Amino acid sequence: MTKIFETPLYPYERSPDQDATTPVRHKVVVIGAGPVGLAAAIDLAQHGIPVVVVDENDKVSHGSRAICFSKRMLEISDRLGIGDRLVEKGVTWNKGRVFNGEDEAYAFDLLPETGHKRPAFINLQQYYLEEYLVDRVRELQAEGAEIELRGGNKVSAIGTHETHVSLEIDTVEGSYNIETEWVIPCDGAGSPTRKMLGCDFGGRVFEDNFLIADVIMQADFPTERWFWFDPPFNKGQSALLHKQPDDVWRIDLQLGWDIDREREMQPENVIPRLNAMLGEDVKFDLEWVSVYTFQCRRMEKFRHGRVLFAGDAAHQVSPFGARGANSGLQDTDNLCWKLAAVIKGEAQENLLDTYNDERVEAADENILNSSRSTDFITPKSGISRIFRDAVLDLAEENEFARPLVNSGRLSVPAVHSDSSLNSPETGSFPKRTRPGASAADAPTDDGWLLDRIGDEFAVMTAGFAAPEVPAGVKQIHIANPSEELKTRYMGDAGGVTVLFRPDQHIAARWAAPSAHDITAAIARAKGA
Repeated sequence: MTKIFETPLYPYERSPDQDATTPVRHKVVVIGAGPVGLAAAIDLAQHGIPVVVVDENDKVSHGSRAICFSKRMLEISDRLGIGDRLVEKGVTWNKGRVFNGEDEAYAFDLLPETGHKRPAFINLQQYYLEEYLVDRVRELQAEGAEIELRGGNKVSAIGTHETHVSLEIDTVEGSYNIETEWVIPCDGAGSPTRKMLGCDFGGRVFEDNFLIADVIMQADFPTERWFWFDPPFNKGQSALLHKQPDDVWRIDLQLGWDIDREREMQPENVIPRLNAMLGEDVKFDLEWVSVYTFQCRRMEKFRHGRVLFAGDAAHQVSPFGARGANSGLQDTDNLCWKLAAVIKGEAQENLLDTYNDERVEAADENILNSSRSTDFITPKSGISRIFRDAVLDLAEENEFARPLVNSGRLSVPAVHSDSSLNSPETGSFPKRTRPGASAADAPTDDGWLLDRIGDEFAVMTAGFAAPEVPAGVKQIHIANPSEELKTRYMGDAGGVTVLFRPDQHIAARWAAPSAHDITAAIARAKGA
């Protein structure tokens, strides 16, 4: 098992709050120091909002856990200040292969076009992601940001009020109480906060189990996603193979429903399964083993007054498709600029309702895609299996059948086409960059487009003269747009003006807007 991160990264330290005679009130408290909680805290701190993170643990997670991080997540990570570290350490991949038994059904490329700063995916153990996020917290602290990370602090009670939320926190030195204007629970699938508030969590639990085995080995498999239906080494089931850094390989093996979970995780039972897959002569060491069950569930709503749930605390999906951590960071990316605007008095509280609307919509999309993948991978009826097997057979020779093969529709950013924050567009432009979509990257005459947009409202004009924009709004003028930018934003039009939100979703798009058009679109994007 891994011994890399046994030393506490954020050990318990006594806080002055514990000696206060009355509960100290904070602006924002984040519950949980996993990837989603740390991302939320960093995002808020970079917007100038004081934030405290509390977690009963004091170190990064044990085992690889989430490993597949999408292009969208990497673009968010660039704005959080850790994108380069993730890509430098991670294993980059764009391609994958799907096998039917021993035969290849088809191969795919998730990023066939050029002109993007980031790849379709990287593979990286979750403990590295958490380590880099903690390092970023320390960097912000050194720069004077009001961001605090309290290990060994477990929230044991929560009370909601009209103007604040009260928290009771347990430590090795006893309990203490604090208040906060806003709380963001990012405390995982089992979310104690969700349970303490009595919030619902409905959906499906699929009757199947999968074995995760992270193994250390020297192997010459390519850096691709390999997925097998009915492989000879796991007959009648499925399997998945991914490469990670440090010669670690992720292997998922379908086990079926009626199993002894603890028994299946014992090395004497895991190793024979891996030998059957890899070959008896392949030498490997087990790093981490777990068994999981597919679940596709979510809360009815993510906002409960001043409590704003994010990540697995709000929704869960099956691992196939890499929608867990990726969607969690998209939650915080959507939430934090809105919460910062409300705290600063730049927007009304109703802006936070759009966090609920947009991310519930995204969760439903993820659950739908995840459920369809699960139903295809693990058919629960004879007719479903006949259909699945027929599609796989056809896909080997017939391109029309390949889109029907569902080994996990991989994570893509949600498009909020019906968001109340969008303004109607004028002109005819490519659909991929319509209002509600996340920005598509492209090279420009001064670096990558997404780097230039940053994490604030920005107006980009390409091909046309730059319009007048309100004070304090970033303006990006591209006189000579690249072919990639033309294809992604302009199409056949001679130019375009685009308004980006701080989360780099598109709020409005025009041919030739007036200053009033832009001002009105920004106001609308702030919920006015």
